[in-house]
Amino acid sequence: MRKTDKKIENALRIALTEACDMALESYEGFMWLTHLVNYKNFPDSLSIVCVFDTNEQLSRANVEALRAIIQQKLASIDISLKDIRQHVSFDTEENCERENNGKWHERLK
Repeated sequence: MRKTDKKIENALRIALTEACDMALESYEGFMWLTHLVNYKNFPDSLSIVCVFDTNEQLSRANVEALRAIIQQKLASIDISLKDIRQHVSFDTEENCERENNGKWHERLK
């Protein structure tokens, strides 16, 4: 990882932690989020996964508002994405447990 990539990664981590903290306070069942990125194709390769506990909680969540929070936090560190919907997806602990025996490292590949 190049020095500039490390700087971007640190800024991303801070911005997404702020978004995560906001989501934890605002969305019932929201558990955590993570990101995956290939810096050779940044920001197009940026993928953010927001995880809720159950499918029911996810279905009740205002996912567009959560995407807007993430987009705002990314904009605060000068990362703009053409279509935030292509970069932010949603999943649940329930689905991971059923389909991947709770092994997120396999699910996020």
